[in-house]
Amino acid sequence: MDERARGSTGCVAGIILAGGQNSRMGGRDKAFLIVDGETVFARTLRVLRACLDEVVVVSNHPERYADYAVDVTGDELPNLGPLGGLHAGLGRIRAEYAFVTACDMPFLRAEPISFLVEELRRGGDTDDALVPWWDGDIEPLHAVYAARIRPRIADAVATGARSMRDFLPLVRTRYVSQQVMEGVGGAEESFRNVNTPEEAARFAIEVRG
Repeated sequence: MDERARGSTGCVAGIILAGGQNSRMGGRDKAFLIVDGETVFARTLRVLRACLDEVVVVSNHPERYADYAVDVTGDELPNLGPLGGLHAGLGRIRAEYAFVTACDMPFLRAEPISFLVEELRRGGDTDDALVPWWDGDIEPLHAVYAARIRPRIADAVATGARSMRDFLPLVRTRYVSQQVMEGVGGAEESFRNVNTPEEAARFAIEVRG
């Protein structure tokens, strides 16, 4: 895809959160599961680079990504999971906004990403977060966030927030309904989470190690 995800909101970066505990996967790193001969991380990076100008990885193990020629940063707010990862990633990007994902969506597609960026553009600069619904729940790790909320994450953590769900009500979050997302090509594949060896086997994903 040659056309970059730009709009009146300016450039949108990509952030890959690669710091999960992987406990449900028996400790195996989901980023390095194999899909069609390619690691989930490599595939995620390729998809984001195809439609976004800049990609940053958040991981406290940068050595795992040394072969990918990608910018890697670690948590500044430790032991907070995705919320801490979001804070770190937003501090690294040059763009005004970022599409944020993790490594548990091995079938990520570019079309839903571009759709969310276009939705952000249509809303001007009023949204701090744009979060889709899928399968009866929100998907905060397939969502777009404004870089300007980074200080508010630190403030929220200081007053007790520990998760994305704690934080989202504190900023201007716009939710995209499942009905809308179902009309976007590639959405069903993109939202297919794989968290256990059984789920990996179901979708013919190779678990190594």
